[in-house]
Amino acid sequence: MTNDTLRNELYRAGLEHTTRRQFLGSCTTGMGAIWLALQQGAALASGAGAASTPPPTQRAKRVIYLHMIGAPSQLELFDYKPTLARFDGQECPQEYLEGNRFAFIQGTPKLLGPQFDFARRGQSGAWVSDRLPHLAQHADDLCIIKTMQTDQFNHGPAQLMVQTGQPRIGYPSTGSWVTWGLGSEQEDLPGFIVLLSGGRLPRVGKALWGGGFLPSVYQGVHCRSKGDPVLNLADPAGVGRDDRRALLDALRELNQESHSAFGDPETLTRIAQYEMAYRMQTAAPEAMDLSAESPETLERYGAKPGEESLANNCLLARRLAERDVRFIQLFDWGWDSHGAAKEEALNSGFKNKCEQMDRPVAALLADLKERGLLDDTLVVWSGEFGRTPMRENRGGEEMKFIGRDHNPHAFTLWMAGGGVKAGYTHGETDEFGYQPVTEPVHVRDFHATLLHLLGLDHERLTMPFQGLDQKLTGVKPARVVREVLA
Repeated sequence: MTNDTLRNELYRAGLEHTTRRQFLGSCTTGMGAIWLALQQGAALASGAGAASTPPPTQRAKRVIYLHMIGAPSQLELFDYKPTLARFDGQECPQEYLEGNRFAFIQGTPKLLGPQFDFARRGQSGAWVSDRLPHLAQHADDLCIIKTMQTDQFNHGPAQLMVQTGQPRIGYPSTGSWVTWGLGSEQEDLPGFIVLLSGGRLPRVGKALWGGGFLPSVYQGVHCRSKGDPVLNLADPAGVGRDDRRALLDALRELNQESHSAFGDPETLTRIAQYEMAYRMQTAAPEAMDLSAESPETLERYGAKPGEESLANNCLLARRLAERDVRFIQLFDWGWDSHGAAKEEALNSGFKNKCEQMDRPVAALLADLKERGLLDDTLVVWSGEFGRTPMRENRGGEEMKFIGRDHNPHAFTLWMAGGGVKAGYTHGETDEFGYQPVTEPVHVRDFHATLLHLLGLDHERLTMPFQGLDQKLTGVKPARVVREVLA
């Protein structure tokens, strides 16, 4: 082989070894540096390090999002319809049926009046049902949106829609967008933590808190309220803290060599996650230890250390908010009230879920307020869609138990703290509570508003992916609902 041939072979091998990312990062145009600056390269490299200077419009520093998986009935909780009560048991008018799709209703169903009593609460006079006696005491702290709408009427896509802005798997969750956009003020805990209750995973599972095409360090970390907060958090028997530190130092050096050679940003994520796990071994057990709370506080929430429950998770949410975790996501399964079985009936299983939810959520609001945290903590409560004013009639026949079908046209979401207008109800639905007659708010509008409260512009918080500047609010029009801002 001649010297020229050898040089050509070495040159070709070098080109094959050079990635496009390395080329863009080292070429004389500086394209790599420009791209990294635009995409918050410093945050990517550090994993989720200290937050940058707070945006000038920021009202909320953190979010506690309570998602009631299965879609609780707004007509039994917040959207009182006396006209629907008068027409209870009568056939549904055809105008509510023609051109509409239902998950289970067939033929001509009967209207179903509210199953519980309502009363006006607080100085705001917000309608709240007798199923929520504790939460009703906080009516003047709530900003209630009665006219939420979504594009989806099946649980999985609708859950994805309200959490990721898209009905398909593979997109970043709201918590991922927020922690990517703002970073984290907490070095020893993840910026985005997920807590589950109700005994089951949500229908689409981890996709609801996934990072999608964002760097994987921004996906939610599922922590358990029973047992070790994170599986395999403790060191194996015989491995001491110093041994773990030495192992991670060696692993970091290997990963840094790999990153220098190939430029894969996920390698930096891997380094950051190993370091975070090391710090979490001390910080997470302390943060998740409910036994440190007073008996009075545990009683207030109805929390019982060592159990998995929404009550425990609400108290954990307050503890994590105190530690400046950026996005705290609670999922509570079991709110699907079709009436197909006793546990799904409005007059049985639904009542039990209300009892499990009412006290701890009210305690969370009170606790945050007393500790001075509610002003800069945005609390959100919602399902993925609403329920119909018609009684469900699978196969066209009246069912043994009482339930309602899915309704994407109108559902209730409320917020508290974090810069929203307290004691305010936004929008009205028709006399049966089926769809808005004023001020409809699409899920995209809610996402734009949430980001705005955190000081983020939904039009500018973008990530290039598959030829499109992707946004939480997608490509369709979205607006900040300024009427709900304080």
